[in-house]
Amino acid sequence: MPGKNLKVLDGVPLITRAIQQAHEIERIDRVIVSTDSGDIAEVAKVAGAEVPFMRPPDLARDDSPEWGVWRHAVKYIKEVEGRDLGLLMVVPPTAPLRFIEDLEACLDEYEQGQADIVITVTDAHRSPYFNQVEITDEGQAHLAIRPERSIIRRQDSPLVFDVTTVAYVVKPEFVMAKDGVFDGVVRTVFVPKERALDIDTHLDFRMAEFFLRD
Repeated sequence: MPGKNLKVLDGVPLITRAIQQAHEIERIDRVIVSTDSGDIAEVAKVAGAEVPFMRPPDLARDDSPEWGVWRHAVKYIKEVEGRDLGLLMVVPPTAPLRFIEDLEACLDEYEQGQADIVITVTDAHRSPYFNQVEITDEGQAHLAIRPERSIIRRQDSPLVFDVTTVAYVVKPEFVMAKDGVFDGVVRTVFVPKERALDIDTHLDFRMAEFFLRD
C-alpha cells in the first residue's frame, strides 16, 4: 500500500497519529521519525517530531529489515549527536488502533527487568500445530510443526500468539549487538485483537476505518 504512512485515518495521517500517541507518554523524552520521504518528514515535523536524519536508500526498500532501521537510528544518535539512548521505544504508524495504555504497559514490562526487548502479542487464530501447513515440492501438505501426539481440536494445541506491531521497547545495546528480536530475552505485552490491527493492505485500512466508526 504505497504511501500508507501518510494515509488519513479519521482525519489524521497515520504518521501524525503515531507521533501524537508517543507524545502522550511522559517517559518518552524525544520523538524521532526515521524516513526517506521528504513529504513524511515535513508532516512529522508539523506534528512535533524530530527528523534529525534521512533514512539511507538501502534501508528504505520494501524488503529492508526493520532491525537495520533501528540500528541506523541508534548509531546516528551516538556517532553524530554524541549521545547514548537510554532506551528505544518503537511506535509504528501502521498500528493506529493502539491505546496509550498499551504503550505504557510495554514500558512497565521492560522496567520489571530481565528483558532485552519487549514486544506486543495478540490472540492467534491459526496454530502451526493444528491448522497451518507447509507444502512440499511434491505438492503434499503437512503441519508446520508436527506435535508429539495427534491433536483433533485447535483448543488442545499448544497456546501460540501473533506478534503485533503495536510497540517495541528495546535496549539500544541489544539492537547494536544482535541481529534480531529473538536473539535475546524477550518479554511480551498482550494487546486485544481490535487494538492490534496492522495496516498493510487497503482492506486493513478499511477495517481500521470501520473500528473507529464503531
